Amino acid sequence: MVVTYEVTVYTGDATHSSCFHDVFITLCGEHGDSEENKLSSTFPYFHIDSALKFEVNCDKPLGRVCLIILRKEHHVWWPNTKWFLAKVEVKSPLGEIYQFPIYRWINDCEDHYFPEGSVKHDILKKYWEKNIKENQKLYEWAEGDKGLPSHLKDESLPLDANFSYTKEAEMAFTAVEAIAELKLEEWAEMKKKWTNIDDIERLYSCHRTEISDYVHDHWKEDSFFGYQFLNGLNPMVIQRCQTLPDNFPVTDKMVFKDGKQSLKEEMKNGNIFLCDYKMLDGVKANIIDGKQQYLVAPLVLLHRTPDDKLMPVAIQLKQTPGKDNPIFLPSDSEWDWLLAKTFVKNADFNLHELSVHLLRTHLLAEVFSVALLRNLPMMHPLYKLLVPHTRYTEMINFMARKYLISEEGVFTKFASSGGEGMFTILQRALSSVTYRSLCLPDDLSDRGLMDVPNFFYRDDGLKLWSIINSFVQRVLTFYYKSDKMVKEDQTLKMWISDIHAHGFNNNIKHMPSKMETVDELVKFVTMVIFTCSAQHSAINTGQYDFIGWMPNTPVSLERPPPSRKGNATEATLLDTFPAINTTVQGMAAVWLLSKRSSDSVYLGNYPEQRFVEDTPLQEIKRFKEQLKKLSQAINERNKHLDLPYTYLDPKVVENSVSL
Repeated sequence: MVVTYEVTVYTGDATHSSCFHDVFITLCGEHGDSEENKLSSTFPYFHIDSALKFEVNCDKPLGRVCLIILRKEHHVWWPNTKWFLAKVEVKSPLGEIYQFPIYRWINDCEDHYFPEGSVKHDILKKYWEKNIKENQKLYEWAEGDKGLPSHLKDESLPLDANFSYTKEAEMAFTAVEAIAELKLEEWAEMKKKWTNIDDIERLYSCHRTEISDYVHDHWKEDSFFGYQFLNGLNPMVIQRCQTLPDNFPVTDKMVFKDGKQSLKEEMKNGNIFLCDYKMLDGVKANIIDGKQQYLVAPLVLLHRTPDDKLMPVAIQLKQTPGKDNPIFLPSDSEWDWLLAKTFVKNADFNLHELSVHLLRTHLLAEVFSVALLRNLPMMHPLYKLLVPHTRYTEMINFMARKYLISEEGVFTKFASSGGEGMFTILQRALSSVTYRSLCLPDDLSDRGLMDVPNFFYRDDGLKLWSIINSFVQRVLTFYYKSDKMVKEDQTLKMWISDIHAHGFNNNIKHMPSKMETVDELVKFVTMVIFTCSAQHSAINTGQYDFIGWMPNTPVSLERPPPSRKGNATEATLLDTFPAINTTVQGMAAVWLLSKRSSDSVYLGNYPEQRFVEDTPLQEIKRFKEQLKKLSQAINERNKHLDLPYTYLDPKVVENSVSL
């Protein structure tokens, strides 16, 4: 008796590489296994984006096909080539379809075991364990520098973690390439000071965006200065102020000269806000081209006006009050006040890039990703749900370590906190991160920002969080029918344990060390997806928009903060700005960090169909529909805004930290 199974093998699409191989397959069923069969085909063999059908003959029915074993042999004409295998489908003689989503590179001639996509947790446990052991050899932790989160070993970056050929070709991650794209070559080696705004205008005119033009036109305005704490690059510092810090001796007479209002009353009414950069206090500033740079740790007080604008009313540039540390006010001279705001914007840039951007999205995303890849087998529902949100993260972080924060990195050489100060900030930032601060609804509530008007980061972010949370809840409850199933999932325990042990060394306060309920798991997974997608988009995508016009956000400053009022002029401001070459390097870096790839995958899109059951597939469809409605609502709102807020529009939010 001969029983014939039809096997369809799908290779990767044009963004992957495949070649000619001899491939062998074994079908493993509930009632027995097939012999190893060579998958023979006429020329060409397993080429790019192909779907080839084969017949596998067995001497008896296998029952449900639970596993396939694949092995390739290098072709004599093309030895040592790699093959990207997308998926395999097996059709039984009775017409039953068994799906094996794989989506990985095969580079050796070993046996590879792939369970069927709908197999439950407790079936084929030994093969899951084998999969995990293989992945733990493939994805090895490397200790982070100076107490920072661990990361994937750079020298052992697996093929599956590399950029596609498309992304690699487009991602020429060097300042030289960016400077050429921005047509700034003639400025790049100039170590001179700026002597007039017109020269900065000429530099900026080489590349502009609609939003950067708005920034260029409004950067001096107090209302725009305040707006950026809500909807600019760094909405993570501002908080409602209920009591003035002891080291910020602002008086009613300073901020309410007409005597009709008081700080106490306005704080009680929820109208006073504080931005405190104490994390930067005492940080050693950089030396660039032999010149000492400067970095301050300011305190900024803001007042919500009756027309719902957020206006700065007091700035203290250093943490310790004193005669040499005046409190600057809007009533001061134009140049005193603008100079004070410039020091604040430089402080915000450095805190944003290191704490908010690098640490709280890139480094944390890599921890979640590497722990996932090391501990969850590829057919685990959590793996399927989360692996799209790990795409390119290890590779982009490898490049960041090499080109941005290494000894010769752009940030190290040209930011005011580059070098020793960079690690001081990162260490302090890590010790300040809490689990609640990574969960958007908790964070906004804790900072007292739930009812601030015109706060589009909050509005769009909360809607995105809710949509993601509902999607995660519906998918996970399909697999986890009870809290007991969560408690007993050993691979889930391993994932969480690895996050703690190798990622943060238990530094993040109140980060769950175990999962005991479905609700706890849903919230944690929502946080991971939101961090890797929406949060990164919110604080990364607009970098050139807000930093391209340098006076709005200088990457470094070359004069110390003013110790008294009344001496600043336009020449003082120009002399404080970074040198021309530093400005160019900063523009090039943020241009690269804002540049999208043509193969970007946006939130809600899953080109690799890893789920095979109807329920999660339907939930993905519903997820996409909800994101589309949110996108439409955001676009409609933006039509009525002078400055549209686009960074949390789902159509521009990438699935993962890939830039």
